[in-house]
Formats: sequence, C-alpha cells, structure tokens
Amino acid sequence: MPALFSITMVRTKKRKNRVWVYVVVNCPGKYFSILSIVFLFLAGSCRVVAAQSDEYLQAEGQQLVALANQARAQAGAPALKWDPALAQAALRHTRRMVSEGGAIQHDYPGELALSERAGLSGAHFNLIEENIAVGPTSPEIHDAWMHSKLHRENMLNPDVDRIGIAVIAKRGVLYATADFTRAVQSYSPAQVEEQVSSLVARSGIKVSSDHSLAREACTANRGFPHVENGAQPGFVMRWQNSDLSHLPDNLVQQLSSKRFREAAVGSCPASGEAGTFTAYRIAVLLY
Repeated sequence: MPALFSITMVRTKKRKNRVWVYVVVNCPGKYFSILSIVFLFLAGSCRVVAAQSDEYLQAEGQQLVALANQARAQAGAPALKWDPALAQAALRHTRRMVSEGGAIQHDYPGELALSERAGLSGAHFNLIEENIAVGPTSPEIHDAWMHSKLHRENMLNPDVDRIGIAVIAKRGVLYATADFTRAVQSYSPAQVEEQVSSLVARSGIKVSSDHSLAREACTANRGFPHVENGAQPGFVMRWQNSDLSHLPDNLVQQLSSKRFREAAVGSCPASGEAGTFTAYRIAVLLY
C-alpha cells in the first residue's frame, strides 16, 4: 500500500537514559501523524528509528484528557470523566498496536471489536467512539485529532461523558488510544425491578412483590405467561433500553387508562447485546 506521508526529518535526543525520537511527517498542508477513527481506516505506514523506550505513560494519557476537556470547554461541551474500565480497554488495544507495528488499526485479526473490548473490561455504555494515533508527543497527537474533522467530532461530542486513554512509548514515538462513551448506570436485576416498580407505582397502581410471572414473560417474545389458576394479565409490555428514568409511552397510556388495578414487574437478561452495550430488558404485566 502506498504511504500516506513520508518522514522528512528525524531528531534523537537522549534524556534521563531514554532515547526519544522526534518525527516530523509531511502531509499536504498539515503537520500531523498517523491517525485513524472508527470505521475510517487509513491505509499507510511509517518507519521510524527504533528507540529504547517502551513503557505505559500515565502522565501523557492524563495530559490528553486535560487537553480534550479544555477543547470541550471552549466548544461548550461538558467535561469528560475518567473511566478506569475504558482505560484498561484502551491499554489492551494500544499494546496490540505496539506489538503489530506498521499501520495502526481499530480491529486487528483475532481481536475483539471496540464495544466488546470496552464491555468486557467492565464499562457500561450505550454509545462508544475511539480515536487512535501514533505521534511524537501528547500535545501533537491532540492537535492532530483536533485538525481531523471526524476525530474532532468524537472528542467534542456532547453525547459522550466518559473517557479512557492509554499511551505507550515504543520505537521512539507514542502510541495512543482514546475511548469515549456515554455511560449507563449499572443495575442488578433486582435493582431494575425496583426502579421500574417505583415508576409504575407513581400511577397509583399497586405493584406486586411477586416477580415470577413477569420474569417469565420477560424471557418470551410474545404472548402471556401460562397460569394454571388465577387471573390472566390484561396487558403485557416488554421492552429493552439502557435508560430506566421513564416508562415507554404505550405503557404510560395503559397505566393512565384506569382499566388496571395491579401490576407485576420482572427483569431478565437483555437480548442481542452480547454483553457489550449495556441494556436492560423488562416486562410489566397489568391486571
């Protein structure tokens, strides 16, 4: 594949027993380094002089966080909060970029996808974005992201509120991964049922303490739970969402219809999320 840019100058400087290689790359009209963004893969490669430094640089990562929040403040976006789980996912991917060498990518052969890496690291989210880069210093990486439309949009996106960054020094340059998410509160199944029950109770309808039938209904895609003896529900609502702050409009309408006197709430594992994007599946039975 043809290189997207070429090295025009290399300087080495030894400091505190580390060899740092400063690389100036020449791209049309701009000074910046290798960049990539989710779903935008830049084909190319860059060879630099090998250096002796190979370490995880927490200070450089925190500097990128500070620079991102400064840029967000100037754009009127809220500050990003540090997410240790995202940082772990970013670190694993950065190590993979270092080990692979050559052109950086978001997904290498055999590697989990971005959402899976973050989800399995313990992050809870319903939106995720990623910037990756190789460059001489953290400020220069930040500047390159800010001068790339899609990278800038990721960093300044007002819909994300968490960040995790990892930076590793290798071959005289810095490899960086920045993951951004919109965080979702983590609930246990019992907490999901408690939260939804409290919303239902606001309508004045009594909520049953027995969740068994509603849990059974939750796992089914259609129909009513089979009941040998007892009342059948007159309405069943199933839904899946990451936001438990309000009820679906259709359920709100049924609750306000004055047709029902009692409700049962049940939670079950979300379907189709594969343990990555956080979502909760709930069923409400109305009697």
